[in-house]
Parts: sequence; structure tokens; C-alpha cells
Amino acid sequence: QVQLVESGGGLVQPGGSLRLSCAASGSTFSFAAMGWYRQAPGKQRDLVAAITLGGSTNYADSVKGRFTISRDNANNTQYLQMNSLKPEDTAVYYCNARAFRMGFAYDYWGQGTQVTVSS
Repeated sequence: QVQLVESGGGLVQPGGSLRLSCAASGSTFSFAAMGWYRQAPGKQRDLVAAITLGGSTNYADSVKGRFTISRDNANNTQYLQMNSLKPEDTAVYYCNARAFRMGFAYDYWGQGTQVTVSS
């Protein structure tokens, strides 16, 4: 029932910027945490950034200082502002949302959006 819809991916030159958006629908609750993961060819899926309902954030060391995650709790939407992009940022970016019910964590995923950083 819960769906996460991503947008904002594309091709950008090194040093450029992109903003990813992820809108969650079909839920009557706010997600305890939302975030972004990415997966490059031949690599595992890794956490990029996450944000809690209260606004606490954490980032992968590789993106710290360049990426900023935010969320609009009223609309269950999260954003990832990506600045100073590098070729190594090229990956499929997946939106994630986590909810807790009855003491268990439930993860929901977007389909993924391609980000390519190349000149």
C-alpha cells in the first residue's frame, strides 16, 4: 500500500548539483526515518544519508559536506540536495522509509533513480 516515488535524477557534469525528491503515499503515519541509499555497478547498496522524524541526520563520509538531506513531515517527502558532484557519485539512488509498528521495523523502497556524473 505504501509507495515511494522518486524524481530528480539525471546526467550532470562534475561539480554540478542535483536535487532528488521522494514522496511517500499510502500511509497514515509519519516514518520514523527516511533516507537515501545508492548502488553503483558491481557494488553493494550503501547508505548515503538518513534523517529521523525529529530532524537528526547522518551521512556517509564520502558525501559529508556536499550532500544535504531534509524532509517535509507534513507531506512525507524527503529531499537530497547533492552539490559538488563527483564521478564516483554515479549510481542508482534509492529512497528508503522506515516505520516502526508493534516494535518491529519495516522498510519501504523506491524504484531507484539513476544519477550519472560525467563530463
